[in-house]
Amino acid sequence: MTDRAPARLPAPPYYAVVFTAVRTSGDNGYQETDDRLMELAADEPGFLGVDAARGADGLGITVTYWQDEQSIAAWRNHAEHALARKYGREHWYSSYALHVTKVERAYGFTRPEG
Repeated sequence: MTDRAPARLPAPPYYAVVFTAVRTSGDNGYQETDDRLMELAADEPGFLGVDAARGADGLGITVTYWQDEQSIAAWRNHAEHALARKYGREHWYSSYALHVTKVERAYGFTRPEG
């Protein structure tokens, strides 16, 4: 993602899917697929936003935000997403963990310009 600001989200409650992964070496088509999946996810009903970061050591965290558990399940069952998950286990990730949580409270800060 090129936007360096946190995702703009509605007031809770909503859900967050936290995907933490350690990448294997080389791109192996990862970036192209990641870009495509983010486009597809953004078009899914119930998708609210995404925050993502990756360190030089290969550790990355992507948090996608969803309106409800049904939206998460629909994304999980999306055909292209299922293929990418399979390919990821075979080529892109040496390890990963996924956590689904309900967000009950949220707040933020933005420094005023000037």
